[in-house]
Amino acid sequence: MSLPLNQTAVVGIGQTEFSKHSGRSPLQLAAEASRAAMLDAGLSPSDIDGMVTFQRDENDELELARSLGIPLLRFTGRAPFGGAGSCATIQIAAAAVASGAARAVLIYRAFNERSGHRFGQPGSYPAPGQLDIHGSFGLDTPAKIYALWYQRYMHKYGVTNEDLGRYVVLARKHAATNPAAWYYRKPITLADHQASRWIVEPILRLLDCCQESDGGVALVVTSAERAGDLRQPGVRIVATSQAHSIGGDIMFDYYRPELEDFEEARVCTEELWRQSGLGPRDIDVALIYENFSPIVFLALEAHGFCGPGEARHFIADGHGELTGSLPLNTNGGLLGEGYIHGVNNLLEGVRQIRGTAANQVVDAEHVLVSASRSNVIFGKL
Repeated sequence: MSLPLNQTAVVGIGQTEFSKHSGRSPLQLAAEASRAAMLDAGLSPSDIDGMVTFQRDENDELELARSLGIPLLRFTGRAPFGGAGSCATIQIAAAAVASGAARAVLIYRAFNERSGHRFGQPGSYPAPGQLDIHGSFGLDTPAKIYALWYQRYMHKYGVTNEDLGRYVVLARKHAATNPAAWYYRKPITLADHQASRWIVEPILRLLDCCQESDGGVALVVTSAERAGDLRQPGVRIVATSQAHSIGGDIMFDYYRPELEDFEEARVCTEELWRQSGLGPRDIDVALIYENFSPIVFLALEAHGFCGPGEARHFIADGHGELTGSLPLNTNGGLLGEGYIHGVNNLLEGVRQIRGTAANQVVDAEHVLVSASRSNVIFGKL
């Protein structure tokens, strides 16, 4: 018998340390984080019968299952793309549980993205298809690829790199009080941001770019009914959605009429509001995927937290502070905590609802975790 998706819950979370040189294989990192998530939930390997990860994850499901001692998998799934699919892992896992395809699904993501394969370096991507076409124009790193898209938004609304810096300072402020963050106790000033070297002038400086991190994270999803019998208070998956338009592209997103309008994020959010009956004013914390700082500005507007071109003022006016109207990336985000393809933001969302986050927002009842093209709202059971 199938269940509504909002009758599923996250019941366990786990992570390794976030570092620049883990000294372990990605499989070991995945196993450590997964074991921690199962222990957090009070589940054993024999309770897990489903697994979900990313299309790009090099950790094979069966190898990880053997490493953990999981006797039988009845369901596996992989979210497409990179960080844009981070919240899609929740959607896939919740759908598996709701449909009865699995009873408890382990979500994992682990890599050595600093000491091993570095996404941010030229030549990191295969040549076929669009990558080959755009590579001939020098678009051979994510920073270059995305900056060309962001430039239109910044030009239309008069957003400067200094405006971006105000968000980066906020993210690093939150990281500085999060012991799990790589930049724990290392806040920066706007002057520090402006002094960091250009990566793509005049759009992105070094401190506008997410980290390259080694590490692993994991979550366990099961039914809301079963969650009541487990070790931790379950965190409800209130709503979850994806959106990918015919005119869009995950990286080379240059071919739509209005580049400053993040269509997929807007459509995705409309679906969240439809499923949940909530709206922007009901969200207590927003955790927004930021491979680069400008995406936070585009996402804030697409999610309806402010109007077109208003995100720079929203941030400058302090709305993203822990005591603001919409605390942003309370863990420090991917710029400040670590870059585990955005899945570490899902862990922070769970902690905020549990009331156990390092930078806990008082009375947080609904948390939006946004990967823009895939999103989830967490809430209390």
